[in-house]
Amino acid sequence: MSEVVGSVETWSGKDRGDENFPVGSALIRASLRPHVHAFYAFARNGDDIADSPALDPADKIARLDRMEAVLLGQADGGSPSGVALRASLAQTGVTPRHAQDLLAAFRQDATKRRYASWTELHDYCRLSAMPVGRHVLDLHGEDPATHVPSDPLCAALQVLNHLQDGAKDLGALDRCYLPDDLLETAGASVADLASPAETPELRSVFSQLLDHVDQLHIQAADLPRRTRDRRLRLEVAVILGLSRRLARRLRHGDPVATRVKLRKTDVAGSLLVALRWAA
Repeated sequence: MSEVVGSVETWSGKDRGDENFPVGSALIRASLRPHVHAFYAFARNGDDIADSPALDPADKIARLDRMEAVLLGQADGGSPSGVALRASLAQTGVTPRHAQDLLAAFRQDATKRRYASWTELHDYCRLSAMPVGRHVLDLHGEDPATHVPSDPLCAALQVLNHLQDGAKDLGALDRCYLPDDLLETAGASVADLASPAETPELRSVFSQLLDHVDQLHIQAADLPRRTRDRRLRLEVAVILGLSRRLARRLRHGDPVATRVKLRKTDVAGSLLVALRWAA
């Protein structure tokens, strides 16, 4: 299908440097970095559509559908990042399934504003986070068995991001990822995220989610050992270290009062610890 269409993408200005973890950093093999960046650009543009306060749900979904059509070669125009990723997939042989799963998560973000339970939130992470790790592993030709520890690491990173940005998501999009059942049990409410600082009840919810994240980190601990590519092994070890450090910062910081984030010392410390996987 050939059609002249203006771009449906609405880049927010965020890029790889705004993430909590390295995206196609210098640790990654140089020949593969452009492919990691192509996948990130596609994901970034889809996420920006889903998170745009200026678009209504129907428009968001139509734009995401267009991105998928371009990705799959069913349309020629409207998504520059879709064109670039389609070319990358053709060159590398990686499945488009991971990118399609992300689009499914973004469509969900366009309409779903609350999550009933940890199970429901974790299921969302299967679409919104786990495909990222799977794509990078597949790009490197890693054994599919590496998906098993990669999935919990990606889910942990996603939940930590929800904790960081909970107040912003509520204010801009009336979206809350804190599970309803945890809020109810703790005597907290979604409205507490709009307070100047966290309440004791909200801290209880954060602590329970961080307990889940700790379990995800345990499940992910074997990922560096299972990763064959030495450079990728270093990268995933750094990411795992950063995820653990961010979880600790969120244990002691107040993400309602301010955005709790990593520091340069966290990056340096994670890299230093990861060097044991350099051999």
